[in-house]
Amino acid sequence: MNSSQKRPTLGLLYMDFVLQFFHPSNFKGWPDKIETVTYHWKNDQQRLINDIKNKKIDVLIGNIPATAYETFREISKALPNVRFVPSLDTQFSNKSKENVTRFCKKYDIPIPPTHIFYDRKKGYQFLEKTRYPKIIKKSYGPSNYGGYFVHKVDTFDEAKQLLESKKYNPIYVQDFIPMSADIRVMLIGHEPVCAFWRRPPEGEWLTNTSQGGSIDYQNVPKEVLDLAVRVSKAAKAEYWACDIAVGKDGKYRILECATAFAAFPYIRDWIGQYLMWLFGNGQFKKPHFPINNWEELGKISPYLLRTMRQITFGQYTPSSDADCFTPLAKTSTNELSVKDLSQEEWPSDIWNFQDNLGRQKQSDSKPAPATSKNSAKTAESISSNADNAFVIPPTDETYRYSLSRTWDIKKPSLFFIALHPTCEEDHYDDALIKKCSTYAKQHDYGSIIIGSLFAYRAKNISGLKKACDPIGTYNDVSLLENHQRAEKTIAIWGNDGTFKGRADEVKALLPNLLCFQLTVKKQPRSIKGLANDMTPVLL
Repeated sequence: MNSSQKRPTLGLLYMDFVLQFFHPSNFKGWPDKIETVTYHWKNDQQRLINDIKNKKIDVLIGNIPATAYETFREISKALPNVRFVPSLDTQFSNKSKENVTRFCKKYDIPIPPTHIFYDRKKGYQFLEKTRYPKIIKKSYGPSNYGGYFVHKVDTFDEAKQLLESKKYNPIYVQDFIPMSADIRVMLIGHEPVCAFWRRPPEGEWLTNTSQGGSIDYQNVPKEVLDLAVRVSKAAKAEYWACDIAVGKDGKYRILECATAFAAFPYIRDWIGQYLMWLFGNGQFKKPHFPINNWEELGKISPYLLRTMRQITFGQYTPSSDADCFTPLAKTSTNELSVKDLSQEEWPSDIWNFQDNLGRQKQSDSKPAPATSKNSAKTAESISSNADNAFVIPPTDETYRYSLSRTWDIKKPSLFFIALHPTCEEDHYDDALIKKCSTYAKQHDYGSIIIGSLFAYRAKNISGLKKACDPIGTYNDVSLLENHQRAEKTIAIWGNDGTFKGRADEVKALLPNLLCFQLTVKKQPRSIKGLANDMTPVLL
């Protein structure tokens, strides 16, 4: 124990009209007073900030509902010395299903093919042409649980009638994935602490228990637990829950993930024990959660489980008194760093689509609110690839913002920036795609992404120069996102990249760009015709 280091002052965040997730009793044994603060909504930000400061709270613990998320991003900026647990970035997925999609896209986490539209006209155009059945969900709002805002539609007329009745904004559409069940996994410190199957009633497709689904705790596949751990680590979550679809095609896909989830009191106690270890300066032991403990606890009646508190597990210490006892291998731990991240991962000026785009599209009769330069470039529709969980701006006959090929999801991606996309179908592998794929495979990458200086589809540069908007509304956002996602970005756009000064714009947008060679005009050479053993250098 490091007794010379002062323990932080813990505070619990409560909100009027919102059920409490934590209580001071979840932190049994914490030697200091645990403060509480309550947010009263409306114009209560400054009072709450003052209350937190007056109580000298160092760590503020609590989930933030969707309707208060953006407010608390501002509150957190006014309290730079207060650590929010979970962080506002970790709680990004709490706000909406759209945010879950964007989070999963960034970290290559498998999800059902997803399409999001803030422009209802474009949404209806998509729904009129797409194949059915489809799933339509309410993306954002105060009541987003229990499956009551998840709808299966079998025709365009049914989809249109639903949307005109519900007024969902944005239009959030997913492919219907036939599944045998889904599995909820709860994690603390990236370690699974509870997992259970949820199976739909006979002849139904929703698995929520509030919709009649049944649960059981036995034989949760290790692959599902591994996926949940991967997602928790990506979110940098102190505690976390995932709903994972078990498709009849044998694939696992994320349906939901968040820090806000229903949990028995003993699980909230475990979170408290973990946070006490995390912030206790060595005074408390890290709690031990035996793998598959839920298989035994799940045999207990849920009515009794709701009353059980402060369950703890000891760790078995093997005997070495005789040769017949073999020491057990040490289990690996996935401990979170106590150090908080100082830089925002999901800044609202870019990622608050609900306000920056949604409210503009809701009414043409009202003047559009001012938006930041970054958010003005954001996409009104995104779609994800079923196998690779890639989420990109909309592709149509006029524009293609990026294209990807994946052969090993465990290996990093390589991002190439060409001049412009062709008019070929996206599934067709032309000479450029084949060359980029061959190079990436030879250098041990698992996928390629191909973007362009100009997103306009054209057969040649002459056709490109005739376009009114050759760059494309969402191209900068697409380039930036793919650049951040890939391990390396290699420019291959050739001499015509100087058109409209575009090459210089992209070089300023994306740091650490690479190229294979420069042309006489000091532009990056195309990859075509180059040897596969070429090493890229800084552009």
